[in-house]
Amino acid sequence: MSRVEVPTGGLRTRSLRNRVTITVLLFIAAMLVVLAVATDLALGARLQGELRQRLQDRATYATYLVGQVDIQTLVDRLEGDGVSVTLTTSSGQVESKGPLAPSGAGSTAPGPPPGPSGGPKGPVREQGKILSVTERLSDGSTLVLLADSGDVQRTLDQVRTTLAVAGLVLLALAALALRPVVNRALRPLDQVTATARAITAGDRGARLRPDRPGTELGQAASAFDAMLDEVEGAERQAKRAEHRLRAFLSDAAHELRTPLAGVQAAAERLLRSTDDRRQREELSVTVIREARRASRLADDLLTMARIDSGLELHRVPVDLGAVAAGVVEVARLGHPDARLEVVGHAGGVTADPDRLTQVLTNLVDNALAATRHRGHVVLDLSRQQDAAVVDVSDDGPGVPPADAERVFERLVRLDPSRSGGGSGLGLSIARGIAEAHGGSLTLLPSERGARFRLRLPA
Repeated sequence: MSRVEVPTGGLRTRSLRNRVTITVLLFIAAMLVVLAVATDLALGARLQGELRQRLQDRATYATYLVGQVDIQTLVDRLEGDGVSVTLTTSSGQVESKGPLAPSGAGSTAPGPPPGPSGGPKGPVREQGKILSVTERLSDGSTLVLLADSGDVQRTLDQVRTTLAVAGLVLLALAALALRPVVNRALRPLDQVTATARAITAGDRGARLRPDRPGTELGQAASAFDAMLDEVEGAERQAKRAEHRLRAFLSDAAHELRTPLAGVQAAAERLLRSTDDRRQREELSVTVIREARRASRLADDLLTMARIDSGLELHRVPVDLGAVAAGVVEVARLGHPDARLEVVGHAGGVTADPDRLTQVLTNLVDNALAATRHRGHVVLDLSRQQDAAVVDVSDDGPGVPPADAERVFERLVRLDPSRSGGGSGLGLSIARGIAEAHGGSLTLLPSERGARFRLRLPA
């Protein structure tokens, strides 16, 4: 796919209407000049050729008429259409007619010496603007035909003047007609401007919706609409992120306030307590327990922040079964009434062992909390194509299908009272660590209890 380079400088915003109008007028003017030059050359060559051909035709015509008509009649028939005639008989008699013929009898016809009698016609000779043909007739007479090429030049001058006037009139008419045509052609740009201003005024749903997206303007309008969709989507996403951030901060403050309030209350009672040793020990335990709870919540919040900014992993080959067995062994020590077991085999993966232990610990703790620490929790390890899979299932009340994704949100607990248990970040942290490894964590449908699936690339 080709990439379109975006200019780094500012956009040149000269008037597009003026530029299009001037460009079209210059193009029309150039075409008129080319047409005029071509017409002048073609017409000049044609008129010159016709004049030369006329002289040669008259000379040929004279060879047919000689001896059939008298000298005066022959001269009268040859003269005309810009051709002057001078005929000198063998006895020296001269007959002339035409504006270029010499006046008076006995004058010598101009031109070079004639060729032999009855031979081919002499070539057309040019002296200045005068064209001449000299022909020796069969009766010994010498015929000289003359024509003025200045008439051709005058005709060309008239044609040039006509073309120039017609071209100027045509340019004037084109200038008058182009403006509304250009305005109509550029009307979609006015619609783009109006749509952009409507969006600026608050109408975020305004779109161009071109009827022909394959044209140049259609492609630009489609790109404009796609850009607006992306901008609007980014704006909605930013608002949702801001809302989630505010809710997260509010929930985090609420979660931290509970243990801190417990620490404060226990500490104050500890200061005011009597010398009863048992009561002081109970208050000290409360202070330690609530402090640990606040510390764990702070650690979870810090972990979420690291996940958002890009969690740094120290990947090494890890035996997934050994990690699962270690997590289960620790859980058994803390919850002797629960039944925990590891089944199956998933082999090794390349992962951060500490973070992987954290994921499985969060899943096991979540399962134990759902079964009130007395249920049956199974870690089922398997290999599926190029992935290692760990299914953590329990026999607790399960998760409603409507909350299948909500359980992974931050600081979300399905217990409305929000009392007891963890901070509501365990599953969010587990999914974030799984995705940082290139894997996934999902909640699978289950007939009984909940079943979470961890997939890691093998």
